[in-house]
Amino acid sequence: MAQIRKGGKKEVPGVNTSSLPDIVFMLLFFFMATTTMKEVSFKVDVKVPEATELQKLEKKSLVRYIYVGTPMKEYQKMYGKESRVQLDDAFAEVDEIEMFIENERNAMKESDQGLLTVSIKADKDTKMGIITDIKQALRRAQALKINYAATKRMSY
Repeated sequence: MAQIRKGGKKEVPGVNTSSLPDIVFMLLFFFMATTTMKEVSFKVDVKVPEATELQKLEKKSLVRYIYVGTPMKEYQKMYGKESRVQLDDAFAEVDEIEMFIENERNAMKESDQGLLTVSIKADKDTKMGIITDIKQALRRAQALKINYAATKRMSY
C-alpha cells in the first residue's frame, strides 16, 4: 500500500520567466507598429459641426488640413479672441494659404499632386466670411478638392 505523509514540508515551484522577454518585445513591437504620432499641435480651438451625411476620406496621405477657430487660452493675449487660421503648427493669414498649398503640392509625388484634397476643420461658430476667404485662396492655388470636417450627428 501507498504511504500518505501529512505535514511534510512542500515548496511552491518557482515561476518560469524564460519567455517573459519574448512577450515584452512582442508587445513593444506591436505598439510601435500600430501607434501614430500626433502630427499637429493645435493652437486653435475647433469644435467641428455635426452632420448626418458623412463620407470617410480614402487616402489620408493626400489630405492637407487647414484649421480655423478661436486661439487657445495661452495665445489669446497675442492673437485675440477672433477666429484665426492655423496651417501645420503655426498661425497664418489667409493670403499665406496659396504658398502653403504650393509647398505641400511640391512635397508630394508628381503622380499624387492632382489628388491633393484640402480639409477645412473649422469651429462651428466660425463666421462664414473667413471660410469664403479661404475657399477663394484655395481656388487661386488650384486646390479645388475641398472637404469640410464634421462629426456624426446622433439621432435622438
